[in-house]
Amino acid sequence: MKIKQLPCDPGITGWNAILPAASAAQELDSKQTADWLVIGGGFAGLAAARRLAQLHSDARIVVLDATRIGQGPAGRNTGFMIDLPHDLASEDYGGALEKDLAQTRANRAAIDFASEMAVEFGFDAETFVKSGKINAAAGDKGHQHNLDFSQHLSNMGEANELYDAARMQEITGSSYYQSGLYTPGAAMIQPVKLVRGVAEGLKSNRVSIYENSPVVELSKNGDWFAKTPKGSITAPKVIMATNGHANSFGYFPGRLLHVFLYGSMTRALTPDECARLGGQDRWALTPADPMGSTVRRISGTGGDRIIVRNRFTCDPSLKIPEARVEKMGRSHDKSFLARFPMLQGVEMEYRWGGRLCLSWNSVPALGEVEEGMFTACCQNGLGVAKGTLHGMLMAEMASGVQSELLDQVLAQDAPTRLPPKPLTFIGANAAMRWGEYKAGHEL
Repeated sequence: MKIKQLPCDPGITGWNAILPAASAAQELDSKQTADWLVIGGGFAGLAAARRLAQLHSDARIVVLDATRIGQGPAGRNTGFMIDLPHDLASEDYGGALEKDLAQTRANRAAIDFASEMAVEFGFDAETFVKSGKINAAAGDKGHQHNLDFSQHLSNMGEANELYDAARMQEITGSSYYQSGLYTPGAAMIQPVKLVRGVAEGLKSNRVSIYENSPVVELSKNGDWFAKTPKGSITAPKVIMATNGHANSFGYFPGRLLHVFLYGSMTRALTPDECARLGGQDRWALTPADPMGSTVRRISGTGGDRIIVRNRFTCDPSLKIPEARVEKMGRSHDKSFLARFPMLQGVEMEYRWGGRLCLSWNSVPALGEVEEGMFTACCQNGLGVAKGTLHGMLMAEMASGVQSELLDQVLAQDAPTRLPPKPLTFIGANAAMRWGEYKAGHEL
């Protein structure tokens, strides 16, 4: 079967641009055999490769990535590895109590797995740190969302702390926020630095990672055969870790909703600008309303910078024009200036779009879809945590390793069928525009 299309990743992700240049890519340029093939080098694919390496000490494992590690969706988020409920379709992220308790246990298993990698590969706190995060509220409606979510978390037995406007200004330097809800369990990452580091740490004489090596044909005749532009891999078992691009391989047709999110990163702030801003040199805010603006301040490699992410578009084709990134960037400029008027004149240096995959019923696309083919796809807006979790668990399932966590995750329903594409496109975009309008000051 020829693969329908290759990934589209518009714009330059700032996370990548501020790092030193990666070493030259190793491309697959020969015919090879392996015990395991992992397609996709993002959070799910790399977690799967690491878990396979743990479970099979003598196995040969090959990871194929269509572009460079960190250039795809894994390097295009805002770096939150969230442990708590995070339902983008809700008003305050919360859902049914028992379901949210189960989701939290699962997300924390992923964070623990990432923590082990951080220790194993010697990551610094810029790359991975358990620092918690803040739900930031700009208006009365957002503040009420924080109050509601705080009560929900208390009912779950989860620690949380409400911050007032003065505390939020002390942290961020901005007087824009009315309140914040701090929760301690999230990890913050530099996403490109993390996936690059995991990839380098995994490479060995039995784990090979090939970049710029997209699968252009995939077939099964006994073993699986994956062809790339310059080479091929034959393997008995495959883990598909391509998120929404599972559709391009013919899996889950009509069941995956493809969404782009947009981010912008400022140039490095000068010492004078940092002084005018004030606040702490590192902080991380998710919006009290899920359709609002995620904002981070980073400090370290690449200097002191602020990242703003907002705006959603549904694009069933999995492609968007480059001009869309600039258009959405104007929304980022407006959100940035509203929060940081003291930084007027600070330009955004990098802008990008990132792909996200949802299902109508907010469940992943997991399991053995054909003999020897295991999918770890559709992370529903929680790509860092869920991608890590699903890659790890599909490696275990494919290896015959059983656990309560695997049973819990597999007990979820399959993704339900979407309406026809034109209706999906119109309906989803209308719903997102309405959600952004209702978000008000949170956007």
